[in-house]
Amino acid sequence: MESVSPNIFVYDIDATAAFYKKLGFDVAVTVPDDDGGLTFVMMTCGTATFMFQTFRSIEGQHPVVRRENGGSLLLYVKMKNIRVFYERIKDTVTVVTPLEKTFYGATEFSIQDNNHYMVTFAEDE
Repeated sequence: MESVSPNIFVYDIDATAAFYKKLGFDVAVTVPDDDGGLTFVMMTCGTATFMFQTFRSIEGQHPVVRRENGGSLLLYVKMKNIRVFYERIKDTVTVVTPLEKTFYGATEFSIQDNNHYMVTFAEDE
């Protein structure tokens, strides 16, 4: 295995792309839907990749995918320069856990994204 790229189901893909752009992600790939909007967006930042897909695009398929925002998913992102990044975004996002040193030696903070998913950023300092 070389990497993992979560495919995260959302209701508002445009708002989601805008939120992740604030975190420094760029749109790499899009797939349009039949109405002229988007049904899928792949976003990257460095070597991190997140894929976002609308719940509507899987209607009638994959019943195991819950049709609600948030849930028991935490995205854990390892990065460099966490303190600079934290200072840059902390006033523009919902911070769940402020910047702290953990008992296992990582410096971390967690935010809630616009879909109520939790994203933890970590650096081994």
